Amino acid sequence: MYFQSWSDFWAMGGYGLFVWLSFGLTYLLLAGLIGYSHYQQRAFSRQLAERLAREQRIKQYQEQSE
Repeated sequence: MYFQSWSDFWAMGGYGLFVWLSFGLTYLLLAGLIGYSHYQQRAFSRQLAERLAREQRIKQYQEQSE
């Protein structure tokens, strides 16, 4: 589609609000999904490290008790 000016481009034939709102909402949701995934990955790594450390402490305690 060819636009005569930048204002025509931003207006999108009268549908600019809906077009740009949908683009903005899409990018906002994608950014939120990426952020949440990163947070979940860090939380999982932290939980795994804590679990391995706890299992190591239990193993050391059991070896000392014998």
